[in-house]
Amino acid sequence: MPEIHPSAVIHSDAIIGDDCEVGPYCVIGRHVTLGQANRLHSHIVIDGHTEIGSGNEFFPFASIGLKTQDLKWKGGTTWTRIGDRNSFRENVTVHSATGDGEATVMGSDNHILAYSHIAHNVLLGNHVILSNNGTLAGHVIVEDYAIVGGLAAVHQFCRLGKMSILGGCTKVVSDVAPYMMVDGNPARTRAVNKVGLERNGVAAEAQDAIRQAHRLYFRKGLTGANAVEAIRAEVPQLPEVEHFLSFVETSERGVTR
Repeated sequence: MPEIHPSAVIHSDAIIGDDCEVGPYCVIGRHVTLGQANRLHSHIVIDGHTEIGSGNEFFPFASIGLKTQDLKWKGGTTWTRIGDRNSFRENVTVHSATGDGEATVMGSDNHILAYSHIAHNVLLGNHVILSNNGTLAGHVIVEDYAIVGGLAAVHQFCRLGKMSILGGCTKVVSDVAPYMMVDGNPARTRAVNKVGLERNGVAAEAQDAIRQAHRLYFRKGLTGANAVEAIRAEVPQLPEVEHFLSFVETSERGVTR
């Protein structure tokens, strides 16, 4: 059975899973579903059509699933869907989607630090770290194992590639390629995220190939299309390189260079 503090306000239609802990002064809305073993410390608001998996932890004053701030919102049913084992530190906000039937979606094992904001229609993968005051605007896509530095801001419709890292206070207005380290205002790709590759167990052969791809795409002064051709001709076509090429070739906002 869940453990619910007597001061918590929970709608009778909300679904609360076994072994959940709902602390003092939490508010849970009518259309909320909590899986098993979630912990809400205190003063948490979860509302809207929100589905949350198991083993998540919410710290004081987090606000999850409420109406988008997007002025294009015209009503309808919008969703917030969250996976398992995520942590949401103090004052984090995660907003529901904008269009009827759409969703803001987060995977599992993410760590969202204090005062961070995840806007409408964001698609956030797994094992992502969003550092303090990190801000993701609407429709941003974040791939697995990406790290967003403190006070960094990502423009709407941008993508952050797998294992990329943004330095603190970075302003991102175009896509960030996988495996890269980006910093500055305006943002620039500075180097390969060597530490991130090592920590996530990327093989030495793949790391070498990523460094070659980085040199050709970001350091040779080639156009994007010519750089892709050079990478296909000169770099071993390992899965990591294929992912890099697929990402940059499908970019709609351009790649941060």
